[in-house]
Amino acid sequence: MFGAALLLGSLAWPAASYAEDAATPDDQTQVIADTTSADANTATATDPNSSSTAILVPAPAPTAAPTSIPALTVPSTPSVVADHSYGMNLFVWGHPDTTGRDLGVVKQAGFTWQKTLFSWNQIEGKCKGCFDWNEADRVAKTTNDAGVKLLVRIDFEPDWSRADHAHNGHPDNLQDYSDFVQAVANRYKPGSPYGTVSAIEIWNEPNLEREWGDPINQQSAALYVQMVKRAYQAIKAVSPTTLVVTAGLSPTGWSDDTARPDDQYLQWMFDAGLSGWYDVLGLHGNSQVSDPTAPIGSVPGLTDGSFYFRRIEQLRQVQVANGDANKPIWLLEFGWTADAVHPAYAWFAVSEQQKANNIMAAFQYARTNWPWLGTMFVWTLPDPSWNSQREEYWWAIANPDGSPRPALTAILQAAQAKQLPG
Repeated sequence: MFGAALLLGSLAWPAASYAEDAATPDDQTQVIADTTSADANTATATDPNSSSTAILVPAPAPTAAPTSIPALTVPSTPSVVADHSYGMNLFVWGHPDTTGRDLGVVKQAGFTWQKTLFSWNQIEGKCKGCFDWNEADRVAKTTNDAGVKLLVRIDFEPDWSRADHAHNGHPDNLQDYSDFVQAVANRYKPGSPYGTVSAIEIWNEPNLEREWGDPINQQSAALYVQMVKRAYQAIKAVSPTTLVVTAGLSPTGWSDDTARPDDQYLQWMFDAGLSGWYDVLGLHGNSQVSDPTAPIGSVPGLTDGSFYFRRIEQLRQVQVANGDANKPIWLLEFGWTADAVHPAYAWFAVSEQQKANNIMAAFQYARTNWPWLGTMFVWTLPDPSWNSQREEYWWAIANPDGSPRPALTAILQAAQAKQLPG
């Protein structure tokens, strides 16, 4: 999960919406990216351990459309022209009553993918080899029957696999994870009566201690690469066409044992031998700066690349510099928040209409400038149980009852008019 931004300085669009009396960035204001924070005056870090109390900050109307800003030049020979498809993050696990509704939205939008969390501890939770496939079968089969392809994120270890029972952390023995993802790939390979999983994301945000379970450093990145290598071999052994996607990295500028910047962590991954062991490089495309076309460093006080949607260009440079220009990138999560309740988010929240403008502008910018970018997964259709006291609620493009917010309306209108950038 991640944030949008209050634009400072002269950029006119799409400026984040906030009340006239809302706090502007100062030494007491935290910038949150993926539930992490930073001092907006220095704009150098995001702290993964922040918390906040509630305030209410209303949002005004959106501003005008952006002017075109050229993309950062990224060397791309040899390179790849990726499949320019779209997907949505869904919360259908455990919600059979709304699964059909949400998959119908994906189809109506002209999107071809959905991403769902398959929690390891929900499927192999009791003991090694003790599988409960019922809900996974339902999600996979229903998704396939709707004509949608399925990307599953696999993390959240079962208690038996890790002695300290971390909330989310790699298993003590990486073989346990590779055995599990192989079981998933084998059960849901093409042609399976249980449904097909077309792609598997290997963990989530391993550059954060709260997601990896251990301090984050070069050694932990090397351990993550070992996880990817083992998983790649295990998956390809039983289902060669299942895509292996690296974990989306949190775009944090913070650097200590709790979190490392995504560009540094990505370089550590390549240093540890990542090349040759993945099909798709997964990234998260949050920005504290609202305008998705804004050049990095163009907003006064927000100098770190992790505050910008175009951070993706910097990460592509890392990939190309390490000889993997022929591998596509997917945006596994991207979006903006309209959170007027939680103060750590409220100062850079956008209005719901501005969120719509930003998402459509991000589609256009990416498809115009990034031929190597494959599927873009919008964050998110909501879990039907969410309410306004949950910060995740404010990222959604629809309401928990299924009614659309302006962002979903804009996507559906573009799809109907066949105007989604391709």
